[in-house]
Amino acid sequence: MNGQARHPDDDIEVSETGGAESADSAEPATEELSPEEALAAAEAKVDEYRDQYLRAAAETENVRKRAARDVENARRYALENFSRDLLAVKDSLEMGIQAAESADVSALLEGKEATLKLLATTLERFGITELDPAGEPFDPEFHEAMSMQPSTDAEPGSVITVVQKGYLLNGRLLRPAMVVVAAEAEAS
Repeated sequence: MNGQARHPDDDIEVSETGGAESADSAEPATEELSPEEALAAAEAKVDEYRDQYLRAAAETENVRKRAARDVENARRYALENFSRDLLAVKDSLEMGIQAAESADVSALLEGKEATLKLLATTLERFGITELDPAGEPFDPEFHEAMSMQPSTDAEPGSVITVVQKGYLLNGRLLRPAMVVVAAEAEAS
């Protein structure tokens, strides 16, 4: 075999007299079909092929619909796990508000720090990382300069103050860090 599927009709050869012979047998065909029988056989084959085509077309349509439904569900429920984990942060904040009525300041501060740590852990678990570029060279791809301030302590073009931290989502910029950039100090 050459690796291709064989069809039952592949074994039939047409002789010079026009009759059909099997390639496996050396005997000529003993009965010939009348034109009506040949037409009926051909129509049966057409019906069979039409049925196969319709089934294949229906299966293709079902696969297309199933794929569209899967994409829609993936889009609709993509944030399900993230949302579930954020609910723990919300619960922690609500407990902090309830505790504020009777707790002292140090206990409230401790609760806020725990909630912030819970939020940071949740964000990291879903690929959100914090950009805190204090002291780093200004990078316009990740930082948004709010202003420039002359500085003798910092190298010109470096970030001296982070107004708002930036965030990356799986290495892609989610929000740039808003920063104040050092400028050369004027000579007195």
